[in-house]
Amino acid sequence: MKISITDTGSGIANKLAEAIGARVDGRFIYIPENKGGGYITGFSWGKDFRVMIRNYYLHEEIYIERTNELVEGQEDVIFLLSGIFPTPVKSEKQLYAEHSNVLICMHAVSSVMAMPSNTVFGSVTIAVSRHYLRLLFSKVDHPVIESILGSKDNFVFEISISPEMIQTADEMIHQPMPQVIESHYYKLKCEELLCYIFTLLLQREAIPASNMHIDDIKAIYAIKYHLHSHLAQAPNIAALSREANMSEPKLRKLFKQTFGKGVFEYYQSARMLEAAKLLKEKRLSVSEVGYQLGFTNLSHFTRVFEQHIGIKPKKYSLS
Repeated sequence: MKISITDTGSGIANKLAEAIGARVDGRFIYIPENKGGGYITGFSWGKDFRVMIRNYYLHEEIYIERTNELVEGQEDVIFLLSGIFPTPVKSEKQLYAEHSNVLICMHAVSSVMAMPSNTVFGSVTIAVSRHYLRLLFSKVDHPVIESILGSKDNFVFEISISPEMIQTADEMIHQPMPQVIESHYYKLKCEELLCYIFTLLLQREAIPASNMHIDDIKAIYAIKYHLHSHLAQAPNIAALSREANMSEPKLRKLFKQTFGKGVFEYYQSARMLEAAKLLKEKRLSVSEVGYQLGFTNLSHFTRVFEQHIGIKPKKYSLS
């Protein structure tokens, strides 16, 4: 299903609900049974700060094309924390978890949302005006933070979900709170999540961010998709740069700027996270996982896994 929505700055939750025939009950939007299960909810604190919480799955794949029509001078930054909740609902079909990460970009960049079928969406999306962000973080001195607070150029940064973020998000959906103060509680929790996000960004190398054209952003994310789709094959930078239509130095710079890691470092990290998933969830043996991910030497696989996960694969599978 393809849905076109115009966002005038107040978010897309209600318009999405109308498009798929969802039931609205107070601040909750419940996904109809013929479309999936779960809910969307959120809060708005004026034009400067709002949050949307998605905790649902869909039977049918949905693509949302959003046209942004913000008020003149409105500069919202989007913080999308994906895969931050556990599986929210029970289903007869096998459900897959969405990829966990935090995406940070200007509102105008987040124009397309793809929601595959039978995938659990457990996310928190925080939209904050730059004016409000400056009130919170203007004294933080770091090039990445400065880009988020004031750059006139497009940017995209992506970081991993931290245990602290997972804990805070879990408290947001499971902590009972009287209705009269729940709005204030959720606002504090959103600000707490922003603090954890900025803490991780401060750990990045303190170099100025380069401007990214929208085509550059699409190319870098196409490379990310390629790496995740070919975890058994080491990346070929020359081939990737030709595919992205950019020089190798530019590719390396923009990739590291976006993800905080070089191409091979990112690939190896994604490879080990997949290894951990295969060991724990699929219950494959260490040798099966190693060979499936392209390792011909299992001792080497064990060393790399321990470097990234902090424990040997055999012990991890039994823990």
